[in-house]
Amino acid sequence: MRERNADERPVAAAGGGVSARPLLREDRGGFIDRHDLWTEAQYAAAGQLRRVIDELGIEMVRFSFVDQHGILRGKTLARAAVPAALRSGITAPSSLLLKDTSGQSVFPVFSADTGVGVRGFSGAGDIVLVPDPTTFRVLPWTERTASVLCDVRFPSGAPVPFCTRSLLRNEIATLAARGYGMTVGAELEFHVFCDPGTGLAPEQVGGPGRPGAPSAALPTTRGAQLLHDEGLDAMQPLVDALYRGLTLLDLPLRSIELEFGPSQLELTMDAGDAVDVADAIVLCRTAVRRISASLGYHATFMSRPRGAETASTGWHLHQSLYDLATGAGAFVPETPGVPLSAVGSGYLAGLLDHALAAAAFTTPTVNGYKRYQPYSLAPDRIAWGIDNKGAMIRAVGGPGDPATRLENRSGEPAANPYLYIVSQLVSGMDGIDRGLVPPAPTSQPYAENAERLPSNLGAAVDALTGDAAFRAALGDTVVEWYAAIKRAEFDRYLRHVSDWEQREYFEIF
Repeated sequence: MRERNADERPVAAAGGGVSARPLLREDRGGFIDRHDLWTEAQYAAAGQLRRVIDELGIEMVRFSFVDQHGILRGKTLARAAVPAALRSGITAPSSLLLKDTSGQSVFPVFSADTGVGVRGFSGAGDIVLVPDPTTFRVLPWTERTASVLCDVRFPSGAPVPFCTRSLLRNEIATLAARGYGMTVGAELEFHVFCDPGTGLAPEQVGGPGRPGAPSAALPTTRGAQLLHDEGLDAMQPLVDALYRGLTLLDLPLRSIELEFGPSQLELTMDAGDAVDVADAIVLCRTAVRRISASLGYHATFMSRPRGAETASTGWHLHQSLYDLATGAGAFVPETPGVPLSAVGSGYLAGLLDHALAAAAFTTPTVNGYKRYQPYSLAPDRIAWGIDNKGAMIRAVGGPGDPATRLENRSGEPAANPYLYIVSQLVSGMDGIDRGLVPPAPTSQPYAENAERLPSNLGAAVDALTGDAAFRAALGDTVVEWYAAIKRAEFDRYLRHVSDWEQREYFEIF
């Protein structure tokens, strides 16, 4: 006689086998149930979430999605409203997906035809934030508050094509259909300044398309002393707080390091599943900013803020594929003296071939392109090297090394993590499909006669819109939507009269 599982339910109770779906009638039939948007694991996580809320006395839960810029946006709900949100999600204005980094709407959001190429955005109508209970975290920097990441759907239940978290999951599913999984690891640099704590001045108040003046900030470290123990000691109260906060969030923190530039630190994370690491990056950046602010610091993931002339910050993305059936690394070569397998070589060639277009995702801000300078531990041209940290792509490992991987050093820490990883998958898999062969590795990455990385955001967006592989993978609608938003951002930058222009020309002409 078969042993009955304690969680098994009869068909009359929505069972028919092991299931975590809710038994109570009032918990069924909502938006999520009707459109079958959760897996069994998510239903189980939702039940655990509600128990933790009760046990810890959580009073508020933030339900947030990651917008096109990698920024968390959402609503904070009182405890009593959480069950309804877990049944039917939370509505938010669809116009949030049509704005640039200043909050300015790029498309005519109140028109019947917004011009975005997708129905469901007219009149700034609602979208539905669908919680993913597996991402539930209790926030360590505030009292009795938790957070949940969400995906985005239309009220009809249809997917919103501009949900960046879903875009990555779709690419991972396509990869899995080919028998591969993806592992990524992150090295994330950032700056920490002293915040004078004087509050907002009138000139710091801005509006859409017109951000206010930045906060005043003072340096925290002198710079030019990479990995100096005593330099990190001077930041110890913050380092301790970051360690406690990030580990309480269950993020895969590996190290906290003093970087080369003044006021510059770095976090590294253990390698893991691509979607999980992308989620961790989103939470990590928020945690770093909030924990720093609680101690009187201002942390920024802007690549090259003022005061960072000697070293900009980057986001080095380690990546590899593995065989889903065996777990074996797909980039590990079998031939001695060869740095990569045939799969790894094709993937690498794809990263190089599509580097111009991918830059729109790896470096999505105007400021990030000011990092591409020679002899700066940042790449300035499209080349690869074997364990060479000046090249855009660094190959690590070799025969017999299961950790053989590629490290893209061109990204900036402000990048949307889902789109950054998507750009790598689209590029690398196209290289495999076309049987591309990479050029010889460079030993002089800053002297190599190779094509330069884009000099500005506009050039990167132009390359993206002309790239057939990205259009085939993401669709014309997604490419044109993203390009329009980034072009609007770049055009505002070009119209701005900078302090350099004023100093250079005002007195002599």
